[in-house]
Amino acid sequence: MNKQFLQKAAGFCAYQERTHDEVRQRLREWGIWQEEADEMIVWLIENNYLNEERFAKAFAGGKFRIKHWGRIRIRQELKMKGLSEYCINAGMNEIDDESYLEGLKKLLEKKAEEFDFENKIVKKQKLARYAIGKGYESNLVWQLIGSEQESL
Repeated sequence: MNKQFLQKAAGFCAYQERTHDEVRQRLREWGIWQEEADEMIVWLIENNYLNEERFAKAFAGGKFRIKHWGRIRIRQELKMKGLSEYCINAGMNEIDDESYLEGLKKLLEKKAEEFDFENKIVKKQKLARYAIGKGYESNLVWQLIGSEQESL
């Protein structure tokens, strides 16, 4: 195993959480293939530089708090990154129900202020489309929009 590239890979993983696929891709870019790459990935896992469960938790929590994504979008993105169902579920558990609902309410209220429609039906449809596009569950969005009759 090439110590120089192993050290470089460890720094790559220490900088921010990574998936196995991201590390494997970076190793390929550096000209490291198959067996040697697999050995390096095993070493990174054993030395706690690489942990997909930790990645899923950081990703889900961050995308919810910073980008205000809903659970559907976060789950979809984690699947596209090739994570196991166990890791995806661990990441999704980072978002508690109370914070999730509160985040959706704030998102809807903030977006409602941007719209200047006389027609309340059109306004609600645009709000719902926006929230659903961010990855929130449609039944939850419509439930909140319906219960917030006067404030939206």
